[in-house]
Amino acid sequence: MNMFFKYDIITTAVIILLITIGTIAIYSATFVADVDTGNYFIRQIIWAATGLILMFIISMIPVRFIIRFTYWFYGLSIFLLLMVLLFGKVGQGAERWLILGPINIQPSELAKLATVLAVSKFLSDKYADVNQIKYFSISVALILAPFLLIAQQPDLGTALVFVALTIPLLFWAGLKWFAIFTILTPVLTMLLSFNFWAFLILMVSITMVLIVSHRKPAVLVAVFLLNIIVGIATPYLWNQLRPYQQKRILTFVNPEQDPKGAGYQIIQSQVAIGSGGIWGKGYLNGSQTHLRFLPAQHTDFIFSVIGEEFGFAGVSLVMLLFLILIIRLIHIASLIREQFESMTVIGVATIITFHTIINVGMTIGLAPVTGLPLPFLSYGGSSLVANLLMIGIVLNISKNKVIR
Repeated sequence: MNMFFKYDIITTAVIILLITIGTIAIYSATFVADVDTGNYFIRQIIWAATGLILMFIISMIPVRFIIRFTYWFYGLSIFLLLMVLLFGKVGQGAERWLILGPINIQPSELAKLATVLAVSKFLSDKYADVNQIKYFSISVALILAPFLLIAQQPDLGTALVFVALTIPLLFWAGLKWFAIFTILTPVLTMLLSFNFWAFLILMVSITMVLIVSHRKPAVLVAVFLLNIIVGIATPYLWNQLRPYQQKRILTFVNPEQDPKGAGYQIIQSQVAIGSGGIWGKGYLNGSQTHLRFLPAQHTDFIFSVIGEEFGFAGVSLVMLLFLILIIRLIHIASLIREQFESMTVIGVATIITFHTIINVGMTIGLAPVTGLPLPFLSYGGSSLVANLLMIGIVLNISKNKVIR
């Protein structure tokens, strides 16, 4: 019984509260005449129960067994992603689903956890040094493989999660500032390359940093040329995006330019959240929700449903719970000395943080519509179970490694 007293009650309670809020919101979001509410509501309850059971089971498995099968799990996730490309079910312009009998799964959700575990195990080797080109390159390759496969589906939103994982994981493993600078500057170059003056100012700033860094001339030239190449290649990469992906980005910049088309989701979401006021319109009383003005209201825009029916108070509670969860995960990671366990927790914290920021951001018009679900709240079995598996591993690590 002693192991139960070591259980992380705070993290567990936050997760259960988020799932409860999400399930309640899903019922409201599907409580309309032309939708089978029970089909979504009951399924979500089943997935939540399944995920919680798996979370509890994996929290009890010795960490050494998780470490032992990490690369096998990563290999399985890559195999499933390949199967999606070959046999995946097409949905909303992307091959994202793999049909296994009566169950549809989204392998990209499992790939997130598998990648975190694989990179954490690789860099936890006592001889591994992320600042050496060999270990750095292999670590990036482990992240790049699922990124490319998911981007080919195409599911750009989920693929970007792997980009977001790169810096936190490698930084936590001890990556030096210049390497982080080298990784981040091409991203900034890509974003600013559409404006000549912004691109010029960035290149001048990069040059100044390179000069004061006192690196070898060959390194300085290589970093500078890398950013120049990225700046030149960005227009070509833009043209390689699917039309709907370009539209999403342009709509993010100015949703009012196409209020009845690509901007419709963002505008209706903003209306729903804004109309909720302080306390909301009341449960099952959201007009935007129940008149079906809000697209994907039980999945991508579940936050908008909460904002309309429970107002500022409701969304504040949700954001507070996510803040507690993320801070808790970072706190756990900071207390753990073992590299694998600490990096794994940071990876989980990064995934949840990125999903939350992007999902909430897109509902209020501060981020493009990417299709990323809100963790533990949005409808979807693959996402919910994968997130609970991640929390199960965190609870396992916390129970065995953190001294309270």
